[in-house]
Amino acid sequence: MAQVDHTALLGNIEKVVRNMMEMGDANYEEDKTTGAAAIKQGLIARDFGIMEWDWPQGVGLYGLDILQRCHGDNRYDTFLAHWFTANIKKGLPSRNINTTAPYLTLLGFARRTGNKEYEDMCIRHADWLLRELPKTKEGGFQHVTSAIGDRHGVQLNDGEMWIDTLFMAVLFLAKMGRTYGRKDWQSEALKQVLVHIKYLYDIHTGLFFHGWSFNRNDHFGGVFWCRGNSWFTFGIMDYLEIVGDTIDEGVRDYIIDTYKAQVAALSKCQSSSGLWHTVLTDPTSYEEVSGSAAIAKGMLKGVKLGLLDESHASLAWKAISALIGNIDNNGTVLNVSAGTGMGHDADHYKNILKAPMAYGQSLALAALAEAL
Repeated sequence: MAQVDHTALLGNIEKVVRNMMEMGDANYEEDKTTGAAAIKQGLIARDFGIMEWDWPQGVGLYGLDILQRCHGDNRYDTFLAHWFTANIKKGLPSRNINTTAPYLTLLGFARRTGNKEYEDMCIRHADWLLRELPKTKEGGFQHVTSAIGDRHGVQLNDGEMWIDTLFMAVLFLAKMGRTYGRKDWQSEALKQVLVHIKYLYDIHTGLFFHGWSFNRNDHFGGVFWCRGNSWFTFGIMDYLEIVGDTIDEGVRDYIIDTYKAQVAALSKCQSSSGLWHTVLTDPTSYEEVSGSAAIAKGMLKGVKLGLLDESHASLAWKAISALIGNIDNNGTVLNVSAGTGMGHDADHYKNILKAPMAYGQSLALAALAEAL
């Protein structure tokens, strides 16, 4: 598969960035009156827009951060400064796994601007993850999320581990451990990677389940969800880059082998369009762009690092071409599934609505930036 023209990459990146920055406020008040059926389909108002301290927006900021590093300058720092100032002034929501996501970008911003207040926020939050976040059996990070309609409340998801956690919280903790030389943070981040692989990786298919429940002793619906798998494909490459040679070589090889096995499985699931279906093993489910973008990003990174052979580059470029085909003239990334809670069957994932989301813009940016 031929690579996409450099000019086309830059043009689409500029459109997607502009669109994301203009997505506006999220609306928590609307969630107070949204019915359960709509929420089950992903119609959660706080997830829409860019100006809210939660995971969709946190992933959005991380996309800007990746792109800014790709450009080698600080062109988005004015936007980031406004975003952090406005959200801190409004008051942060409850602490949980998902509201950890913005800290991943806050740390780098604080360090390069010398903002001690923001650095202290990051330190306190890393300690909170280590000492106060509810844990499952075997010490897994319990996937605590924001309550719907109450930005200061939480949904505990008792005894549950979700693959999303690796991206939303573990990357931040690993980065904090490496930045400050904190062995306790480094060790905890590594433990979370390993325990999530232990309970969510399926040795029969090479794919990842969305979640595991210690209370139920099962994987809920046993579904291989596209974006869930992409959190690992993308996130584990960034994790290994963050930790460098600070982890044991044997453990590093174990993580890489898991990544390579997952990529091999994903390669078999790719549709003829270049995208992946939202339920990876169900071709009747719709093709989903945000997860496909993150998978392509993770594959390109693996090729660049010499972990994957060139055959995977052609698969990734096919996905990049399909991704560009799903960016409209206004820079909106189309066919992105809305926020997706844990599902007990494939229909749950197939019925999630598609809508413009900050993380859709961001994961597209991450993939396009890697393609540069």
